[in-house]
Amino acid sequence: MSTENEGNAVPPAPSAPPVPMASPAASPQGPAPEGNAPTAPLPPVPPGTPGAAEQDTAAAAHAQQGPTDPYQPPAGHPGPAPDGSWPPPPPATPSYGDGGPGAPGAGWGASYQQPAPKPRSGRGGLVAAVLVAALVAGGLGGGLGYTLAKDNDSNGSTTVSASDGSAAQVKRAPGTIANVAGKALPSTVTIEAESTNGEGGTGTGFVFDTQGHIVTNNHVVADAVDGGKLTATFPNGKKYDAEIVGHAQGYDVAVVKLKNAPSDLKPLALGDSDKVAVGDETIAIGAPFGLSNTVTTGIISAKNRPVASSDGSASSKASYMSALQTDASINPGNSGGPLLDASGAVIGINSAIQSSSSGGFGSGQSGSIGLGFAIPINQAKYVAQQLIKTGKPVYAKIGASVSLEESTNGAKITDQGTGGSSAVESGGPADKAGLKPGDVITKLDDNVIDSGPTLIGEIWTHKPGDRVTVTYQRGGQEHTVDLTLAGRTGDN
Repeated sequence: MSTENEGNAVPPAPSAPPVPMASPAASPQGPAPEGNAPTAPLPPVPPGTPGAAEQDTAAAAHAQQGPTDPYQPPAGHPGPAPDGSWPPPPPATPSYGDGGPGAPGAGWGASYQQPAPKPRSGRGGLVAAVLVAALVAGGLGGGLGYTLAKDNDSNGSTTVSASDGSAAQVKRAPGTIANVAGKALPSTVTIEAESTNGEGGTGTGFVFDTQGHIVTNNHVVADAVDGGKLTATFPNGKKYDAEIVGHAQGYDVAVVKLKNAPSDLKPLALGDSDKVAVGDETIAIGAPFGLSNTVTTGIISAKNRPVASSDGSASSKASYMSALQTDASINPGNSGGPLLDASGAVIGINSAIQSSSSGGFGSGQSGSIGLGFAIPINQAKYVAQQLIKTGKPVYAKIGASVSLEESTNGAKITDQGTGGSSAVESGGPADKAGLKPGDVITKLDDNVIDSGPTLIGEIWTHKPGDRVTVTYQRGGQEHTVDLTLAGRTGDN
């Protein structure tokens, strides 16, 4: 499946539902050569397709397409088969975020949204004004109600009031949502990214180490990649300028570093996403629609969901993941934020959402319908460490181009690669294992492969050098072969 990040269509995704999204908010307390092509090139995501489910605020450039944060997975992504070159051709359906105009409504997390300080349309201001009016009216009504009640009070009342100090004395036991959220919030941040032309959006991130590294989604910081501006604001209101250390478009992971980082940073503990089980409780933190420091809860609804998403722009390339699915509410602006388990350990990065085609809050952005997707933390940790070490991502590959057309039969090796190159890289893992154009890969180890995007997502959960078992069909006969994954450095 594929999901939307910002509103553009993403390549057809596997039978499974789409994924991505994020918007940070928290306060501190106190490469291999690039010549090798990916197993299956990532196609640019055409505009008008579903967006990512994450919750980052859409950049000005994507303002008309959907939420800034969460990417959303598209229902399917028919399109030209990618070849061995990087990137693959643009997919026909899925996209990131909210799905933009005419988009099906599926995608990673949530599409990018414009930063609050620079609203691009009067509609956003109108909504804010209406909300303020509602709050004022609510306060007025409450005041009148209290006055009337006080005037009509009598000695016959049996109402019992708690002592003024009792609320402050309540203790939240370890493991409760309030306790977990209270400890994690100070280590989450709301990220604002602005390009050199003033366009931008917001998302979320979390403290990765005491040196000031913050982990988030690539689509959250994309606007600031080429000389733009980045800031990170903690829940206590302290704001820091930041710089991009490295970003991985294919994985949709990025690392930024705080300038003049405080000495009392508390990194969030990282869990083990491989040990997560369906039904486990989840807690998501982010800035949905710009509402920083928002906490929502749910469960793990499914594991290993194949997701393909993009930011909704015509030039966008898709990102792929084998995601954790959660029903915790994730909206634009949540992208890049942590998905925690019941103990408070990070098990994923909120990146995309599947959503309906209709928007919310008068903005045209898609919102949560209970289908959110997160990048497993075991994969994100590996990627983040590579980015901090070299500034470039490293991808595992089998050295063959596969079709990105929607399918339920497997990942078919194409007849040709990009630009007429060979679909099976000479001397690569697939070539050494005897795979040929036309072969249909149906399994990678014990994981069923129903499409090209699913295969890409599964391969990228591994590291170069890992040995895997590939099951494929040729001429109606099933074959199995072991191969060692190769690697490629960089997104291009």
